[in-house]
Amino acid sequence: MAKVKTLEDLFLDTLKDIYYAERKILKALPKMKRAATNEKLAAAFDKHLGETEEQIERLQKVFEILGKPARGKTCDAIEGIISEAEEIIEEFKGSPALDAGLISSAQAVEHYEITRYGTLHRWAKELNMGDAAKLLDETLQQEWKTDADLTKLADKTVNDAAKSPVGA
Repeated sequence: MAKVKTLEDLFLDTLKDIYYAERKILKALPKMKRAATNEKLAAAFDKHLGETEEQIERLQKVFEILGKPARGKTCDAIEGIISEAEEIIEEFKGSPALDAGLISSAQAVEHYEITRYGTLHRWAKELNMGDAAKLLDETLQQEWKTDADLTKLADKTVNDAAKSPVGA
């Protein structure tokens, strides 16, 4: 007879998903940084690279709290988002719209992470995993800030530069 799956099982499954996603993001960020033509955008990608390393460490601590090995599970969603980012880099290389496209890709990543961390945070609280909830909320707050910072950068300079056929 098959084991009945619980919220704790779903929590672990989702934790594996975001762990895989964060590790893929860690590999994608240097490519996005190299592709960026706006210095502030390149710096934002560099900053987020460091934050992603911290987020992976936090996830490893959550796995430790659960007494489980830190293992990822293929995340088709992040694979698709990163694939789209690579297409934008290829198709808009040398274009004034490249940086706007990179921001849109980065925000797609952020929004995915926000949904995952928000859900995991809620579930950790439901499962009385206070230490895990605190770690997950710390990352959730970082993701919200990164998304807001990307929006500001897009609004202040990148989107206007993308409108020009001459470029930035």
